[in-house]
Amino acid sequence: MAFQCQRDCYMQEFVTSVVACSPGEMKQEINGKKETVKGFNVKLQDTILFPEGGGQPDDHGLIGDVPVLRVTRQGAEAVHFVSSALEVGQEVQLKVDWERRFDHMQQHSGQHLITAIAESMFGYKTTSWELGRQRSTIELDTPSMKPAQMEALEVAVNEKIRAHVPVAVQVLSLDDPALEQVRSRGLPDDAAGPIRIIDIEGVDVNMCCGTHVSNLSHLQVIKLLGTEKGKKNKTNLLFLVGNRVLKYAEKSYSTERSLVSLLKTGPDYHVDTVDKIQKTVKGLQKSNLGLLRDVAVLIAQNFKSNPERGNFFTLHKKEGDNEFMSIIANEIGTEETLVFLTVGEEKGPGLFLLAGPSGKVSELGPRVLEMLQGKGAGKNGRFQGKVNSMARRGEVETLIQEHCKNEQ
Repeated sequence: MAFQCQRDCYMQEFVTSVVACSPGEMKQEINGKKETVKGFNVKLQDTILFPEGGGQPDDHGLIGDVPVLRVTRQGAEAVHFVSSALEVGQEVQLKVDWERRFDHMQQHSGQHLITAIAESMFGYKTTSWELGRQRSTIELDTPSMKPAQMEALEVAVNEKIRAHVPVAVQVLSLDDPALEQVRSRGLPDDAAGPIRIIDIEGVDVNMCCGTHVSNLSHLQVIKLLGTEKGKKNKTNLLFLVGNRVLKYAEKSYSTERSLVSLLKTGPDYHVDTVDKIQKTVKGLQKSNLGLLRDVAVLIAQNFKSNPERGNFFTLHKKEGDNEFMSIIANEIGTEETLVFLTVGEEKGPGLFLLAGPSGKVSELGPRVLEMLQGKGAGKNGRFQGKVNSMARRGEVETLIQEHCKNEQ
């Protein structure tokens, strides 16, 4: 069957009834981690909430006041996952998240248009596509696409939008001979009932289960962002349609204004200005590294010239790297002296080096790692690595000092 969302993609509210409700669960990303959420799987007599399929994500919306967290298709039925149980037989009102739905309609119809024109102009067939959260991607069966071709394609698709080309939906039975003339990458194994055909007048006729605009003018505009190397000698074409283009332009203009304020130059000079800044920064970094090396040598020499220096040296410096610490250790000499060095934030992440007699380093290294919540390894009298927190650095110093006293 075709759902109400497929019969009328512009319907935003709909009254139906609950056919089934059973306990269920779904995987959901919460704070960057996938967690299992328990809830209920609800089947309705009909729905205006599109279940994911055909490269298009599912709709969001409400059943009464209950948020629908996911909609999936099981054969000819749509399953709505919700957090609260619904009574079987009760009449409910559905509301679709229209902003999300219309965005998906624009991106999906835009994909059909780009796919059809790319094939007719250059013979590039579409092998897959993805409707992303920020931008969408069409995988073209070609190893590359020239900038001039992409420019010509963008002009051609936007001409069709300005021409107000109508988009019609046909419904054909599975045994209809007309299906043989329709472009498709194949039907799902569990496909059931009649087949929807999306007909962009004079441009494309294609099988599709997704939601679409009724006229290309509703796409507003298409922007091709560029291409990326795809899998198996294919090319990924990146694109935006409609409201996404407007948001992209707004964000780009906001960024441009911020750069004008920061760089004190007009937009036409931003690239050259940033290039000059990068070269200056590289020069300063090189000079800074040279100074740090000199400082490392002076630190080591100052320790060695101290007649009361003892057999333990420790230092923490916010600026520095592994080379800085290594120079200090090499200059001091670690045959008899135990050296504990750290660089980084006072109580944040950083680097450490423990150098000295092999036996002491092998014994103390793992304990230092544990106390500083780090990762590292050691050999030949050196143990070094990265740490997550310098908060217990003082405790590590005390541990090493006591160890040195006990060895005397």
